[in-house]
Amino acid sequence: MLAKMQLKLISIWLMTFQWISNSDGSIESPSQTGNLNYWEQPFSQPYFDNATRRDVTATVGQMTYLHCRVRNLGDRSVSWIRKRDLHILTVGILTYTNDQRFQSLHSDGSDEWTLRITSPQIKDSGTYECQVSTEPKISQGFQLNVVISKAKIIGNTEMYIRSGSDINLTCVVLETPDPPSFIYWYRDRDVINYSGRGGISVVTEKQTRTSRLLISKAQPPDTGNYTCAPSASDSASVTVHVLNGEHPAAMQHGNSSNSAVTRLLPIFLLFRVSFHSGAVGHRRVRAISCRQTDQMNG
Repeated sequence: MLAKMQLKLISIWLMTFQWISNSDGSIESPSQTGNLNYWEQPFSQPYFDNATRRDVTATVGQMTYLHCRVRNLGDRSVSWIRKRDLHILTVGILTYTNDQRFQSLHSDGSDEWTLRITSPQIKDSGTYECQVSTEPKISQGFQLNVVISKAKIIGNTEMYIRSGSDINLTCVVLETPDPPSFIYWYRDRDVINYSGRGGISVVTEKQTRTSRLLISKAQPPDTGNYTCAPSASDSASVTVHVLNGEHPAAMQHGNSSNSAVTRLLPIFLLFRVSFHSGAVGHRRVRAISCRQTDQMNG
C-alpha cells in the first residue's frame, strides 16, 4: 500500500515539473515544446473576487468608493472605465481623465483596486468597469446610484398650536445610504437652545434616521420656523403658530392643521353671498307688489 502511494506522488511530481532531455545534453521546459508551464495553467490566471459589493448607493456631495478585488494579478494592470462613454478613468494608480474627482487607490501587496469618487453628482450614476489587461481582457461591472438625500418633517408645513399645548415634530431622513452623523434643529436661524428654556427635548435614532423635537407647554414666543437639518442631506422646515386663545377654530393640538377650516371657508362665503342675494331679491319683489296695490286702489 505504501509503495503505491509513493509511486502516485512521484508521478504527480513528474507531471508538474517534468523536463525533456535532448541528445546533446540540453534540457527544455514544457513551454518550449508546446506544453503549458506552471505559470500558464488556468488556475494561475487573474480572476475577480465576487465577495465585493457591486451595487453602491451614494449621496450627492459625499465621497464614495468602488472596491474591485483581483486575485493572481501578476504583472497585469487594472483599469477603471466609465461604461456609458467608454472613458478610461484610471490605469493602475494613474488618473487618465481631466476630472480629478476620480482616483485609483491601491496598496502594495494588496489585491484591492479602489475607485474613489470625490463629491459625486447625479450625472455620475451608471456602470463602471474594473478591467484587467489579460488577453482577452476580463472585466467586472459596478453599478453606482447617486441620490439626493433629504429630510421630511411629518405633517403639514404650517401648524397652529394652542398656547399651553406641546409642539411635537418628527423628522425623517430619506434616500440616504448611511445614517446621518448628526441632526440639528433650528428655530428661525438659530440652533434651538435647550438651556435657555426648559421643557425642550430631542430624541435622535440614527439607525431609523429619525429625530423628534418636543417643546412642552408652548407659548406665543415659541412661534417660528422650525428646521430639521441632518448632515449631508437637504433640510426640511415647518412654520408653527402658537396662539393665545384667539380664533379658536384655527387652533389645533399636536400635529393637526387648519386645513379643514381652510376648506370650509369658501363654502361659508358662497352661502353668505347666496343668502344676501336672496334677501335683496325678496325685498325687491315685495316693493313691486306694494306699488301695484297702491295703483289699483287709486
